[in-house]
Amino acid sequence: MMADLLANPAWLWLSLGGILLAAEMLGASGYLLWSGIAAVLVSLLVWLVPLPWEWQGLCFAMLTILSALWWYRWLRGRERREPPSSLNQRGNQLIGTTLLLEEPLQEGTGHIRVGDSSWRVQAAENLPAGTSVTVVAVEGITLRVVKHSSGSS
Repeated sequence: MMADLLANPAWLWLSLGGILLAAEMLGASGYLLWSGIAAVLVSLLVWLVPLPWEWQGLCFAMLTILSALWWYRWLRGRERREPPSSLNQRGNQLIGTTLLLEEPLQEGTGHIRVGDSSWRVQAAENLPAGTSVTVVAVEGITLRVVKHSSGSS
């Protein structure tokens, strides 16, 4: 069996590519994907143009590196195009939300209910209960708020 593979290097590279891609499906998190694809490409190259084993190994190494670099650059470009996610960052999801104070802010600090939870709020001024406020920032577990102006909606 091994003698047959060594006599037909295209089949050797195709087998190696298949093994690497199968191992990738078992959960290698992308590490073996590009090596498997490179091995399949080397198989096609060796099938078209017979190359000595040194050149085959060099082609495999270069294709692995080039495909991994291409994938890295593609992912980085994709990350730049996507807006930053606020998933599981509830405070950041509240920025821009208009809320109603149930208690007055004393010395610019107090608490406000948002859904089923209570948040510490801080404003630049004291505000009476019933004031409509807008969340402008989140600092740790404190919501920074400003008095909501009715004309800015």
